[in-house]
Amino acid sequence: MTDFALTTFSSKGKLLQIEYALNAVAKGDTAIGIKAKNGVVLVVEKKQSSILIEESSVQKIASLTDNIAATYAGLGPDFRVLSQQARKLVKKYDLKYQEEIFVQTLSRELAEDVQIATQRGGIRPFGVSILIAGYDEEGPHLVQLDPSGAYYSWKATAIGKQAKNAKAFLEKRYNADMEIEDAINTALLTLKEGFEGQITPTNIEVGVIRDDHVFRILPPSQVKDYLEELE
Repeated sequence: MTDFALTTFSSKGKLLQIEYALNAVAKGDTAIGIKAKNGVVLVVEKKQSSILIEESSVQKIASLTDNIAATYAGLGPDFRVLSQQARKLVKKYDLKYQEEIFVQTLSRELAEDVQIATQRGGIRPFGVSILIAGYDEEGPHLVQLDPSGAYYSWKATAIGKQAKNAKAFLEKRYNADMEIEDAINTALLTLKEGFEGQITPTNIEVGVIRDDHVFRILPPSQVKDYLEELE
């Protein structure tokens, strides 16, 4: 029964419910983020469980503000809840300070909400890891937030079922001097390396923020052009 006790540590000093949440993340679609000198790119698998599902109804990248967006690996409904919470934090910050929230500030405040879910009875940890990408006055940012409430800034990272192999691939390919176009190609190449089946413009999603501070999800036609460059 201790497996179900959220606030009870195991004999190995672990909270087992968080371990289970991380297992849910490890089974999720792979998502990759890369920070370049002049922007950030997010690339994520978008495979449907059935051919009967409308492709347009599946969105893996969510805009939190004009200059901040996020994607995830794990439970989609949990990500939806946290996305809504993030937008509330943005509004609250704007009303209080009359300025745009910084990426690190939003990440920290959202991480606090995630961490609270690990220590209260009657609720469970969020079964999702999130990649937050944004561009503010301090430059481009890529942050990973995990079910424990831990969050870290990354130069490049991956979450989901192919995370381990993708990170190993990124360690060989990443260059701190790369521009955003190189980052897009590197992210697509990394995802393609461990992709099951044929990668197409409709079963992945690509989001990019450049130094104009506007996050955009690339249309399938543009994703197709990038994929053809890899062949």
